[in-house]
Amino acid sequence: MVTLYGISNCDTIRKAKKWLDGAGIDYQFHDYRKQGLEKQALEQWAQQLGWEALLNRRGTTWRKLEDAQKQDIDQARAIDLMLEHPAIIKRPLLKTDDQLHLGFSDAAYQGLFNQ
Repeated sequence: MVTLYGISNCDTIRKAKKWLDGAGIDYQFHDYRKQGLEKQALEQWAQQLGWEALLNRRGTTWRKLEDAQKQDIDQARAIDLMLEHPAIIKRPLLKTDDQLHLGFSDAAYQGLFNQ
C-alpha cells in the first residue's frame, strides 16, 4: 500500500497527488494536520531518513516559532515540535511498502514507480 503523508493545502502535496492520480497509482492520503500522527511513526521516520531531513526549517511554521524553541534542537525535541506543529514536517512523505521517500519531483516518482 502506498501512503502519501502531508497537509491538504500544500502545493507540493497537490502536485504529488496529481502525479499519482495521472499514473494510476492507488494511494491513501493521510493529512497529519487533521488525522494526527503517532510519536512512534515519527521516530521510525527519523531513524530511516534522519530527523534533520524531516524538519522543515524553511517554512513559515518554523519561522513563527520562538527562538527558544529552535535553539539546541535534537531528535527528541524535533519530534516533539513536529507532533505539536505538523506543518513543520517536510512534505510530501511517501511510504511504499517499507520505504520512505521525502519530497516530490516528476523524475523521482517516475523512478519509484518505473514509469
